[in-house]
Amino acid sequence: MPRVLTAPALVLGALLTATACGADGSDTTAKPSASASPTASATTAAPASAPALTEAQARAALITEADLGEPWSATQGAATWRDGLLKASTEKADCRRLLDVLYTEEFFGPDARTRAVTGLDDDWDGAQIRYQVVAHPPKEDRTLSWLSSLPKKCGEFRAVTATGAPEYAEVTETELPKVGDARQGLRITLTTTDATTLTLDVAAVRAGDDAIVLTNGGLGDVPAEATRAATERGAQRLAEVRRLGRVEV
Repeated sequence: MPRVLTAPALVLGALLTATACGADGSDTTAKPSASASPTASATTAAPASAPALTEAQARAALITEADLGEPWSATQGAATWRDGLLKASTEKADCRRLLDVLYTEEFFGPDARTRAVTGLDDDWDGAQIRYQVVAHPPKEDRTLSWLSSLPKKCGEFRAVTATGAPEYAEVTETELPKVGDARQGLRITLTTTDATTLTLDVAAVRAGDDAIVLTNGGLGDVPAEATRAATERGAQRLAEVRRLGRVEV
């Protein structure tokens, strides 16, 4: 039976409180703070002239388990398949780079500073979402262009894990909600010779001076609806934090 994603109707004041709070600057899994209801402004990117987000605001822009509802909960740690299947190499340069960024989660390269990151676990099927709010120059869409080229460059390829096990990879494009200024979605599958298959969704969205990027992966069911919901809720949250930040200024 398809799972239905729910989002509690949390008041906007909680988000304003969250953006005003101080922080120690470390990456943490955020607790439920707010979930704005969909509005036209939620899908509109912040102007390039908007002031930079503070670290507290970046954490307030993270999604939480409250945004997705059951069966999602705060992560208990990085999934074990990360080392087993993502730590791999292949001869094709673009495909090798894809495996590297999936493992390191540095999609926007060394010049993009990760401001906040969180993780959510699917308690039913063992999937895991890794979600980031990233500082990203608005005119640098090279990462999104590169991601969009991968279904053609790396549609099918073979790789070898760190332990020498061969795996077969497929990369296809996926549709994302029309949020932000630019966006790209991918679905990657990695299958080993013993028929173990990792399915991993990638969603990257640029919004003004910032970007959100998430991976949703697992060895069982990885519903695309969870990826789309997390992307849409994240873009809404970032837009609202941006709006409140400008009001405070």
